[in-house]
Amino acid sequence: MLQTRVRLEDDVAVVNELAERPASTAQDLAANLSRIYETVRNVSLDRYDLAEVARSVPRLLPAVFAMRLKLREQVPAWHARGFMSLPVQKALRDTLRAGRYATDMLGELNLGYAQLGSGEATKRAFTGGSFNTLVNPKFDTGKDIPFQSGDLLLMRGMHHNSAAIARIGDVDSQFSHVGIIHTDAAGKHWVVEALIEEGSVIKPLEHDLSHGLGRCVAFRHKDAAFARAAAAQIHELVRRSNAPGGKHIWYDFSMELKGDGELFCSKLVRLAYRLASKEGVLLPTFTTRFDMKNRDFMNRIGVTARETFAPADVELEPDFDVLAEWQDYRVTSRLRLQDLLMDKLFQWMDEHGYTFHPDFPVRLIGIFGRLSSRFSERTKAMVADVIPRVPPNMRRSAIQAVAMLHQTAEPLLGELMKLERASVERHGRPLQISEVFDYLEQRRHDLNGRIGYLS
Repeated sequence: MLQTRVRLEDDVAVVNELAERPASTAQDLAANLSRIYETVRNVSLDRYDLAEVARSVPRLLPAVFAMRLKLREQVPAWHARGFMSLPVQKALRDTLRAGRYATDMLGELNLGYAQLGSGEATKRAFTGGSFNTLVNPKFDTGKDIPFQSGDLLLMRGMHHNSAAIARIGDVDSQFSHVGIIHTDAAGKHWVVEALIEEGSVIKPLEHDLSHGLGRCVAFRHKDAAFARAAAAQIHELVRRSNAPGGKHIWYDFSMELKGDGELFCSKLVRLAYRLASKEGVLLPTFTTRFDMKNRDFMNRIGVTARETFAPADVELEPDFDVLAEWQDYRVTSRLRLQDLLMDKLFQWMDEHGYTFHPDFPVRLIGIFGRLSSRFSERTKAMVADVIPRVPPNMRRSAIQAVAMLHQTAEPLLGELMKLERASVERHGRPLQISEVFDYLEQRRHDLNGRIGYLS
């Protein structure tokens, strides 16, 4: 019996109607957002004529982005009305994430599911001519984006530890890093940021935009003078810390918001706006919580916080606008599969009590980092893949945990990417979320409960 096809544009219109539905209470708003999320998350591409969808991408992709912007731009009003309860925050984060995945899939279809070639690098962020860059109409001049001091860059890299950072909070996200732009007197743009390997540093903007990103969103504070002051103060603080005689600010693995002796990426942004406001502005408005029951992984990497400023919390900041969003559609399927894989790994940890069990090479990594030339080639490669430079304040257990996470996730990701290619060839579409989760559960069963270093 032939399946009746429907038009994706009609389903997008239904989602837009839900997005515009007024809410009189926080409960109503959470319910509306949850309906949007479930509608988008559970959509089956098999319902559509994909050839027709491909022809409609120039209309559909900007329409989905516009729907996400419409939702996000209501945050200040919802916050002012006291509607931003925890259920609303979760439902909105879920909805924005699902909508971004929908955008990714349309972009991938538009490219004919082209993948990044062997040895090929991702595009420089905010370049590319296949809907790679989506600009908020409020800031669209038809020219390249004019970055300003105080703009924030919310980023996602390609490594498994990036996926883990994006997924370890109470609500999953798609981002692992944030930095703040400073423009000097000569007009040159710099990014002030805190990196795991290097601590707090200042790098040319061009370096960050060209450094293997998969996706990036630029945000702009509504008060340009305040944003400039925040960028200038944090730039000066980090510059002095790295100057001769200065005290370098290393990465803060605890994820605690108190104290400034060590900084993680979003804590650096928090400090910038805190200094400029003389303690009057404390980001984030809506925090991320670490509510997992099994804290084995968190303890290994040194996270002691129960509540923090995660990079993706910027997405809900009422005083920031989305300037533009960029993604390289040749790698978004990989990022999506990484995300779903991390979801499962953390779910197994929390619901089934899985923990990491290091072997001898991993124990060596924890003790020596990359200092020993006596390591086997396998062990040296394991470290180089995940921690190119081990900082002096990174605990042995953290080094081990990152290495074990990478070695556990990488083979499974390879299997999922092979399945994804088979799905594209057979059905003309990527894997659906349920297919990914079903496969991973079957693999857990087949492996008798031992998945890489997890058991």
